[in-house]
Amino acid sequence: MRIDLLSDTLTKPTPTMLEAMFNAKVGDDVFDEDPTIKELESKMAAMFGMEAGLFCPSGTMSNQIAIKVHTRPMDEVICDRSSHIYNYEAGGIAFNSACSVRLLDGDRGRIAPEDIVPNINPTDIHRTHTSLLSIENTCNRGGGSIYSLEHMRALSSIARENKLKFHLDGARLFNALVKTSIKPIALNGLFDSISICLSKGLGAPVGTVLLGSFAFISEAKRIRKVYGGAMRQAGYLAAAGLYALEHHIERLKDDHDRATRLGDCLEKQAYVEEVFPVETNIVIFRLDHRLSLNDFINKLAEHNIRGIGFGPQLIRFVTHLDVDDHMIDEVIKVLENEF
Repeated sequence: MRIDLLSDTLTKPTPTMLEAMFNAKVGDDVFDEDPTIKELESKMAAMFGMEAGLFCPSGTMSNQIAIKVHTRPMDEVICDRSSHIYNYEAGGIAFNSACSVRLLDGDRGRIAPEDIVPNINPTDIHRTHTSLLSIENTCNRGGGSIYSLEHMRALSSIARENKLKFHLDGARLFNALVKTSIKPIALNGLFDSISICLSKGLGAPVGTVLLGSFAFISEAKRIRKVYGGAMRQAGYLAAAGLYALEHHIERLKDDHDRATRLGDCLEKQAYVEEVFPVETNIVIFRLDHRLSLNDFINKLAEHNIRGIGFGPQLIRFVTHLDVDDHMIDEVIKVLENEF
């Protein structure tokens, strides 16, 4: 039995999700004729009080589309230093949008409202034009840390007051909403765009939905085309997303509980120097210098357990729907007895 804690992107469709995919009604989405994609886009837009949605192949693409629509060349994007859009999207901000980035040092990925205004460039021909604020919720490199609703509202107000567009990289947004018991509609009016992955904790095999105004999505659809992201009978993929929205949101609590169990175990181990606070389904911990990261990963592999190195002496575990309580019991047994 392999216990894969590498990422929640590894989930496989459940049998009932596959059945929903096989039974999907499809059409050519490039001609706006796929009924299942339309249903998914409309459903997600309504959930968050947004006007429209756009189905994209990946979260990276949807984030990059949003940045492209919200900016012009020589603009600047404000984000946290640990942000996915900066660290894990292959320099897309520069390559796709010809923009620079102002990196802030937040609290485990969460930007403080008071840090925004001092980092907006004055009008000056020597400087870039600050046009976009982007945040990530939950914050991957922050250990699945969460922005509270009040925090997001404060950032939104500052963005509006300073004429900045406000984008939410919500790759794991439903993890945050389930943990805080916040309804999606509570985010209505806070953001100019929201990107939400279906292929992580929600368990769909492919896809992200980008949300925004009708005008924003109209332009986003054009950018998706030029990025090569327009698909034909992709309703089979959208059907998995619809199924996930109906059946896999509330079960995210199980992933959070299992991650908490791992965090509690690691806190007690002498070879662990630090465990990031566990809020959702991500567990990041720092090994004591006497135990090398490679040795730790290799020992896990001997027991068919997989995690990932996440920096100097840092390990990340991620729980998901393909990891059950019995598997967590086995991981804990190894963590307690093999190091």
